[in-house]
Amino acid sequence: MALRILAALQPALAEECWMSFLIVLAALCFLMFVAYRGYSVILFAPIAALGAVLLTDPSLVAPMFTGLFMDKMVGFLKLYFPVFLLGAVFGKLIEISGFSKAIVKATIKVVGAQRAMLSIVLVCALLTYGGVSLFVVVFAVYPFAAELFRQSDIPKRLVPGTIALGAFTFTMDALPGTPQIQNIIPTSFFGTTGWAAPVLGTIGGIFILIVGMTYLEWRRRVAARNGEGYAGSEELRNEPEPFRGDRLAHPLIAILPLLLVGVANFLFTRWIPGFYGDSQSFIPAVIGNPAPVVQEVSKVAAIWAVQGALLVGIVSVIAFAWKPVVASFAEGTKSAIGGALLASMNTASEYGFGAVIAALPGFLVVANALQAIPNPLVNEAISVTALAGITGSASGGMSIALAAMADSFIANANAAGIPMDVLHRVASMASGGMDTLPHNGAVITLLAVTGLSHRQSYKDIFAITLIKTTAVFVVIGVFYATGLV
Repeated sequence: MALRILAALQPALAEECWMSFLIVLAALCFLMFVAYRGYSVILFAPIAALGAVLLTDPSLVAPMFTGLFMDKMVGFLKLYFPVFLLGAVFGKLIEISGFSKAIVKATIKVVGAQRAMLSIVLVCALLTYGGVSLFVVVFAVYPFAAELFRQSDIPKRLVPGTIALGAFTFTMDALPGTPQIQNIIPTSFFGTTGWAAPVLGTIGGIFILIVGMTYLEWRRRVAARNGEGYAGSEELRNEPEPFRGDRLAHPLIAILPLLLVGVANFLFTRWIPGFYGDSQSFIPAVIGNPAPVVQEVSKVAAIWAVQGALLVGIVSVIAFAWKPVVASFAEGTKSAIGGALLASMNTASEYGFGAVIAALPGFLVVANALQAIPNPLVNEAISVTALAGITGSASGGMSIALAAMADSFIANANAAGIPMDVLHRVASMASGGMDTLPHNGAVITLLAVTGLSHRQSYKDIFAITLIKTTAVFVVIGVFYATGLV
């Protein structure tokens, strides 16, 4: 009797699973579509998320909105808005101080105008590998990139793809030892370190850099043959302000604030945990008997380090370029703050969307289906990059995938004789693959800062995404062919 009832229920359960999956897919496609068309993600991320909830269980719309979407959105802002704000101010000061112009002038003299793209990629890579947040790199490098592309007469629409290659790819999760969160998350699941699989990571990083630069240079040459210059046929927005000082700083002075940010971040990351310990608590000085406020330092030490490093960078720019900075500080910081608010709210809305989608039954259908892939490394790579793409977050998608599937990944890897270091590197690199779909927070921030639209520049970002995703399977192939780790 029980078997007959189960058999009768199976078609209904299968239909319900498919409907749940289609709802999640529809929400994702809708958000990607509106983001690509230039509509505000701040408005449409909750609409897409709650629309999926409405079609799944209408009674959960209000609880999901307040208890999950807004909770995750506000939690993101609480942690990261100061980073966005300080990063935007730092980038603006680099711009109005004339430091970006000085760096560009020196760069053109050293490497030549024809290598402008490589210069930007290397600057982004240096900052990212030094531990500077990806979002901060966007704010800090854009004035430099815009000036260099203008002087080299390279279309501005290629700036986002160039910055994406330098900041969102090989130094984010491929090169061993990178301090970015995408390289740190797997350590807690696999018992590894950030230096896991150094040979495979380096091979993957070199592949991404060479193929990515080949693609970008091809795009530049095509534009040059068509007579397209910096402005192209589009109206320019968010252009860096012209330098109003009487003379440019020495290039070594100009680049010093960027280096100070990387060094200070490195030092603060090591000093803060030792200074504060595991946690800090204090009792607010208010009427009554308030409960002590307890802050777990381990959860915010990296964020405090970035904030402190940015403050060091801001102070150094003011000290080295007092006159031009003071002349434009008031108006310049107003526009920087506006940009930081927009960028952080866009990303926070994406974070809330990902949290809601991950809580729906349709997402579980996807996660369970991915476990059926037989090869352990291919299974891990596809699972992580698929979930990162659905949530629009490399770290979020990887965290969800590893929390749900790490045990099975480890068991299958042990059975196949695959070292944990290889699992680490594959998961890390896969997280930064398809996460950069149109609704990704970093992509939206990058386009907002550069004043470009998805229609103008997303094609190149997506091409870099495909190269990055391909690199994961190149690394898997190299491991199986050579056994290198």
